[in-house]
Amino acid sequence: MTKKLAIIATKGTLDWAYPPYILASTAAALGYDVQVFFTFYGLQLVRKDLSALKVSPLGNPGMPMKMPFGPKGFRDINWNIPNFIQANVPGFESLATALMKQTIANNGVASIGELRELCQEADVKFIACQMTVELFGFSHSDFIDGLEYGGAATFFEFAGESDICLYV
Repeated sequence: MTKKLAIIATKGTLDWAYPPYILASTAAALGYDVQVFFTFYGLQLVRKDLSALKVSPLGNPGMPMKMPFGPKGFRDINWNIPNFIQANVPGFESLATALMKQTIANNGVASIGELRELCQEADVKFIACQMTVELFGFSHSDFIDGLEYGGAATFFEFAGESDICLYV
């Protein structure tokens, strides 16, 4: 009997894009039947254009990270930037995003687009919450090909029989 993994993806930032795609692609590689239900901000992860995904360090206590460039001593510092500075320095979110993308590239980690393609090639089923699509005024043409649309009941059909159900 094939194991099943159901994932609910609700976050739409660059850093929160990794968990559903890594978990889904790994489970599919292990032979699981996998479905991911994208709702609310998680819909950003199935849009055609992923370039708008950013990291939001503000209020994220796990965010201090090391610099992806410079001399070793500089790279080894954990840069714990106070929320006051993060909130008041124009472009800080864009800077944090650029640094995260550089860190990802420096470490040979797959991009979100690559992980998403891996999932699609492994027959992971992607379902967009139709109610949220309508709520946010999206069009089906905003999203990737192969995406299905449905409500919570559609997802529950699969999730109710899954071995593992994760909310990310």
